[in-house]
Amino acid sequence: MTRALARLILAQICLHACMAGMRMAAPLLALREGYSPAAVGVLLALFALTQVFLALPAGRFADRHGLRRPVSYSVLAAVTGAGAAVAFPVFPVLCLAALLTGGATGGAIIALQRHVGRAAGGVLQLRQVFSWLAIGPAISNFVGPFSAGLLIDHAGTTPGSLWGYRAAFFMMAVLPLVTWFLVRNTRELPPVVAASAGSRPKAWDLLRQPTFRRLLLVNWFLSSCWDVHTFVVPVLGFERGISASVIGSILGAFAIAAAVVRMLLPLVAARLKEWRVLAFSMLATAVLFAVYPFMRSALGMGICSVLLGLSLGMVQPMIMSMLHQITPEARHGEALGLRLMTINASSVMMPMLFGSAGALIGIAGVFWATGALVGAGSRLAWLLRDSLSFHADQPVGPPGAGKNS
Repeated sequence: MTRALARLILAQICLHACMAGMRMAAPLLALREGYSPAAVGVLLALFALTQVFLALPAGRFADRHGLRRPVSYSVLAAVTGAGAAVAFPVFPVLCLAALLTGGATGGAIIALQRHVGRAAGGVLQLRQVFSWLAIGPAISNFVGPFSAGLLIDHAGTTPGSLWGYRAAFFMMAVLPLVTWFLVRNTRELPPVVAASAGSRPKAWDLLRQPTFRRLLLVNWFLSSCWDVHTFVVPVLGFERGISASVIGSILGAFAIAAAVVRMLLPLVAARLKEWRVLAFSMLATAVLFAVYPFMRSALGMGICSVLLGLSLGMVQPMIMSMLHQITPEARHGEALGLRLMTINASSVMMPMLFGSAGALIGIAGVFWATGALVGAGSRLAWLLRDSLSFHADQPVGPPGAGKNS
């Protein structure tokens, strides 16, 4: 892994940690102020809402302008959102902060993933670089919630004050500035000139490819599991009287496990098949979701969280590797944007659905229903097994690009 890729990973960690910390601290503040689980579901959904509408434009913008300009706009939005929560820690402003930090993270990740994917020199290197890049969100999902939880519990000077939450939001506002410092000197890759064939192709044309459709569906199933875990753990922990720092640690354990498995993936990438990894992850997740509601203690929840992190942590590198193999290079940004848009459209609706379902059937029912859905959807991963055979020996990036990444 070169220093340039290491800088991009660290930049992604800082920006994504801002959103992850806000996503844990804002719902806890809302619950403390007396808002219902349904309202918390709406708040969590807003972290994905901006990405639904901006993902495709952000992908096209990255195709035209590369890396630095999209990241600079994302940093500005994230600092504004988290800073507003520092000044006005009330529910409407928390909703605005969710919109801004969520949209900022989505736009920056599209640009980063496009840059790294173009720099890869072949299919094997795609698996390796996306495994390394995927470590970023895994680490940030630990750094953000864990640090925010510590500040909430220990930075307040008096019981019942908001200073702990303000301190957490302030730290989240500072992190994106580090992202810009790390990315500002990154060398842009040469632009890709698409072949002209009449009218410009629409992003929706990509959905005509059966493999692309199946890949998006598999990604949706597994990202829904991530959303379930992110939503349920704070609510479940709050109901059981678990402190904010312990809730953050449970979420952090999930993130650490995801980071560990992603660190191991580059070492065994040559022996992996994307469809096998995805099918295994779906089946393992279904089993863990069936068991999770029976874990009554923080320790039991932490063990399940670690196992889920190992299972779901394998997914993103395989998804990204496949996506870059089945889409034209000139449209990588669009494909990434379409992927992000579809999974975040689900992330907008699913937390609200989780909140309503939790009120009707209980948190355990949410786990079991999601696990059954993912287990049934694992067949789609098996159908991907023959889709990449003709790509196996073809280079993906421009010649020599991997040497400069």
